[in-house]
Amino acid sequence: MQTIKEKIQDMSAMRQVKAEAKAEEQAEKELAKARLDVAREVRKAKEAEAQMDLHVTKAAERVDKEIAKHQELGVNDPIVGITDDSQDRLPVSAGGNMGTTTNINTNNMTNTAAAKPNPNPKLF
Repeated sequence: MQTIKEKIQDMSAMRQVKAEAKAEEQAEKELAKARLDVAREVRKAKEAEAQMDLHVTKAAERVDKEIAKHQELGVNDPIVGITDDSQDRLPVSAGGNMGTTTNINTNNMTNTAAAKPNPNPKLF
């Protein structure tokens, strides 16, 4: 009877050791899977960063190309049609008053809209 009891205890201990080993193996598998997922995400982030750098470089090249194109066309030439004399007179181009000028004194002008915010702004 004693040997049967020892055998049962040994079998129980063996089951417990197997369960612990299986749980440990499962935890190691999950850890390895997590590391693999992290490595995959890091790789994707590096690829996305490289693509972003490529797009930024292409955009900069396009900007440089457009700037060069506009400089060749003479877009940076002075604007024609605005008079600049000592009395700050600008031609009126709206309202059908062609040929007349309006005095605009910009020396003492302040931006009242920026100074006083609207207490009731319209959202829509």
